[in-house]
Amino acid sequence: MKLTREIKTAILVISSILLFFWGYNFLKGKNLFDTSKKIYVIYDSVEGLEPSSSVKLKGVTVGRVNSYDFLENKKVLVELSITSNYPISKSSIAELVGSSPLGGKEIIILPNDADSEIAESGDYLKSSTKLGLTDALAEQMEPLKDKIEKLLNNANVLFAGINEVLDEKGKANLKNSLSELNKTMTEFSGASKNINELLSNNKSKLDNTFTNLDQTTANFAKISDSLSSASFGQTVKNLEKTLANVDKLLAEMEQGKGTMGKLMKDEAMYTNFTKASKELELLLQDLRLNPTRYINVSVFGKKNKPYIEPTETKKD
Repeated sequence: MKLTREIKTAILVISSILLFFWGYNFLKGKNLFDTSKKIYVIYDSVEGLEPSSSVKLKGVTVGRVNSYDFLENKKVLVELSITSNYPISKSSIAELVGSSPLGGKEIIILPNDADSEIAESGDYLKSSTKLGLTDALAEQMEPLKDKIEKLLNNANVLFAGINEVLDEKGKANLKNSLSELNKTMTEFSGASKNINELLSNNKSKLDNTFTNLDQTTANFAKISDSLSSASFGQTVKNLEKTLANVDKLLAEMEQGKGTMGKLMKDEAMYTNFTKASKELELLLQDLRLNPTRYINVSVFGKKNKPYIEPTETKKD
């Protein structure tokens, strides 16, 4: 059978269209003759994941991402094309991780080899998400970013305040302060030099002084040892005995015993003592007023004057 030119042209066009469609889908990561298993995973977000991203299991590439699309609950449904014959159980976990520091993502399957129920095409796996290096760094940098912004704002306020202070008058005052500080440091340096010279000239005297101080300290230590070794116990006992005797004496005086006790407590003795004191006072007064009555010296034998009882007079 001879093919006409029109049939050949039609076959060529159809073949070109099929080849183009196959190549387009192949570049998108789809293979029209693909016989791999299609497994699905639902994620909250697949940022950084691209179609044809690799699917790995224990470090080996076992498939790729075919496509993803939104669900009604606003989550993302991802279709995985598994080309490996490795038995992936239904309880395995498909973890979305970062594949590079630039933000690329891939899916790592964490198999549950203890589960004998193998996932088939159309089954769903559990999902999980692990932050990549870039995402983790960005998450940690977020609070640091806020702190840096606050720090920069405070620095701006600080520098604005410094600019306000360092006007022409402030700069002049600062220069004067630095000049005065320089003078003070110069004077301090001179004083330090003088002190060094004074210490150098009186080094021998200072040595003697410290030697005497050491000897004095040693003497104080000996005195302290002597005091610590002294018999304070016997002294304290004697003092207690003396105080007991004093307490006993005061108690007897309080009870009216003894001369002092009777003097303090006996009213009759106090009255007699008062009367005797009064009579002695009158006697001394009479002796002062009439001395010739008690001392009479007569050369020619003059008679004594009769005794007249004195009367009380006011004191001079």
